[in-house]
Amino acid sequence: MRPALAAWLALGLLVGTGAEEMCGDPPSAPSRSIPAPQLSPEERLSPHMPEALRCDACHAIAFQIEEQLRRAEGKRGKKALSESDYVEVLERSCSQGWESYGVQELDGEKRLAGPGLPGQEPMSVMVTGGPWPGRLSKMCHGYVGERGEAQIYGAHRRGPAALRDLLCHGDKGACAHGKAGGPAPPKALQNEL
Repeated sequence: MRPALAAWLALGLLVGTGAEEMCGDPPSAPSRSIPAPQLSPEERLSPHMPEALRCDACHAIAFQIEEQLRRAEGKRGKKALSESDYVEVLERSCSQGWESYGVQELDGEKRLAGPGLPGQEPMSVMVTGGPWPGRLSKMCHGYVGERGEAQIYGAHRRGPAALRDLLCHGDKGACAHGKAGGPAPPKALQNEL
């Protein structure tokens, strides 16, 4: 049996399989070129979240806070957390890595993409890392500092929509003007005296 196998292998190497000649080259897959989003200097270098992405960022932060608080309550049988527990969870929520978030271009518009955000395009390039995790963490800590842990936890207890409303909507919320994620409309100029 071994001599036959060796002869067959040698013959196969000398002659080749011939499959390419019989069938032709395999069909090539259609090529697609998907460019990465072109980031402006502000989007690349500023330590702050660009205005046009703040609403998306706020929704990402609300989603992560909601997930972390829900997970912590799940460990306690869905009971309310003590003040020290929810303060710790909120700190952990804001201090997480945020590496799963980045920017992608959808229909010519840059949008923040990642867990809890709508409109994820499967055939696009997402730019992650860089300044995005730090910006999200900074915004999250800012929301906790401005609103306070007790108010954020109270909104969470009322449901995800209440938490998003508290953080992202209202007069000073990141989503208060314009469409979600898009730039706010230009402010009306006041007449000077």
